[in-house]
Amino acid sequence: MDAQGRGRADNIDPADQWVLNPNTGEYELRLTPSGPQPAVPGPRRSASRGARAAGADAGAVRSRTAAPGRETEVPGREVPPQRRRRAVPEEPPPGRRGRRPAKKKSRAKKVLLWTGGTMAFVLVAGAGAGYLYIEHLNNNIQSSPDDGASTGGFSKDKAINVLVIGTDKRTGSGNEGYGDSGSVGHADTTILLHVSKDRTNATALSIPRDLIVDVPDCPTTQEDGSTKVIAGTDNVRFNTSLGQDGRTPSCTMRTVTELTGITPDNFMVADFNAVKTLTTAVGGVDVCLGKDINDSDSHLNLKKGMRHIEGETALAFVRTRHSVGFGGDLSRIALQQQFLSALMRKLKSNSTLTSPTKMVKVAEAATKALTVDSKLDSIGKLKDLGLELGKLNVKNLTFTTVPVIDNPAEKVPVTVVVNPTTAPTVFQMIKEDVSFTEVAAQKKEAKSKEAAAAAKRLEGTKSAASEVRVQILNGGAEAGSAQETLNWLQNDEGVTKSENAGNASTTLSKTTLEYAPDQADQARKLAALMGLSGSAMKPGKSVTNSQGLPAMTLTLGKDFKGAGVSMTAATKVPDTVDTSTADKVECAK
Repeated sequence: MDAQGRGRADNIDPADQWVLNPNTGEYELRLTPSGPQPAVPGPRRSASRGARAAGADAGAVRSRTAAPGRETEVPGREVPPQRRRRAVPEEPPPGRRGRRPAKKKSRAKKVLLWTGGTMAFVLVAGAGAGYLYIEHLNNNIQSSPDDGASTGGFSKDKAINVLVIGTDKRTGSGNEGYGDSGSVGHADTTILLHVSKDRTNATALSIPRDLIVDVPDCPTTQEDGSTKVIAGTDNVRFNTSLGQDGRTPSCTMRTVTELTGITPDNFMVADFNAVKTLTTAVGGVDVCLGKDINDSDSHLNLKKGMRHIEGETALAFVRTRHSVGFGGDLSRIALQQQFLSALMRKLKSNSTLTSPTKMVKVAEAATKALTVDSKLDSIGKLKDLGLELGKLNVKNLTFTTVPVIDNPAEKVPVTVVVNPTTAPTVFQMIKEDVSFTEVAAQKKEAKSKEAAAAAKRLEGTKSAASEVRVQILNGGAEAGSAQETLNWLQNDEGVTKSENAGNASTTLSKTTLEYAPDQADQARKLAALMGLSGSAMKPGKSVTNSQGLPAMTLTLGKDFKGAGVSMTAATKVPDTVDTSTADKVECAK
């Protein structure tokens, strides 16, 4: 019996009784007097919590999303400790007896959605569920401590970074033929999903499991509540950041931060079952094959062309690697990204969003498939995250992979290492919230009066380096950065009229250069030397230096990368980095 039929003696699917209210754009439960009275599926955590949510009527649970002035009741559901009594079903309005109202396209902001990787990259709808069903979904969710490795959770007014981990741990019924039966699980498929602050674009960065990294020391919560520091290891495969030596997802978080410089806000973990259950819940997805594939290892056997896959076949598709590309993990990553694009398109389609049956099934499958961090352990928190992610357009969701090269330490390459030429640019673009697509970000910047004014500050004559007079303050950079910059300016760039003024009184996230109007030519010269953007230049007042002369003020913020390193963020992905967007159908080769 599926999850929707638990605790019911009839054969009516409760999802068929959730209909779209055209006045609110939300789903609500509508029952006719002559129809069966279904119970809302799922257990409650406690009688007291159920009673509080049920309100004064112990015999009826009111949907929280009913249209104003109308409460839909589900009679016959006992909510202890109050006395049970039967409620009279409400008569439908005239002209609407026994008839479902016309459907209307659901708004994305009404959909409970979250995003994940190969094992969990999903949209979930449940905005119309009543309290008991919400409790049922809450009880499906498993969580694990973040051990201080996250930012503390995503914020609605900031960019979002969610780490999605697909583990090869063999758990759950039907997974006996997959993975290593004795394995504690690895970070087999890992995606860092970055969603821009303005929600116009997102980047899904795949991290190869065979990438050589340094796994840091990881403080880890034990089953008894105590904390144990699991010692780090250098020059090991990335996938060992999970499972090995008792490492939890929080350790994978720390490893990603060590690798990219980006601290994830939250994590999600799922195993083999997620792909099977989620694709079945949405009715399958369409993928394209550029050739016939018959992989005995993954059990995938499909002819070339467009193919509709779900369940076991979908899992075989994301696991296959020997029959595509060069037959390695990087080829499999490309296949997984193609699958995720197809799944995103299906989940964002009207055929899914306007179907209560599908949405309930997806909600069930997704909440059972995921383990999330302790900052994301309720359906309410997932809903809030989902509403933020739901603002995305799939054409502005870019898939890419950490740029790598073959490991030079191996005669026969098996593992890979970070490409030192292109990877730093990719990491920095994500960190600086730069879009990988030609979207709104660039268009808005071109139209912005503020951006135009900032760019104009860089235009004009520049003084000689010997005429630049500046005081350097440390306003959040690493200790010693002011002196390091002073040495570089004086010894390498000829800015001899510069001095170290110590620490700033406040901490800045961005480096700034403040100058008086008559120092603009000096400011442009220093900006050119340091690679400062126009927005970093702050027209204002001069200060008096140690010799009693007017000087500019350079305050090094948290974004300072080191003396001689350009402060201008990249605005374009390197040509050698492969990318794809979720709105396009690409064929596996």
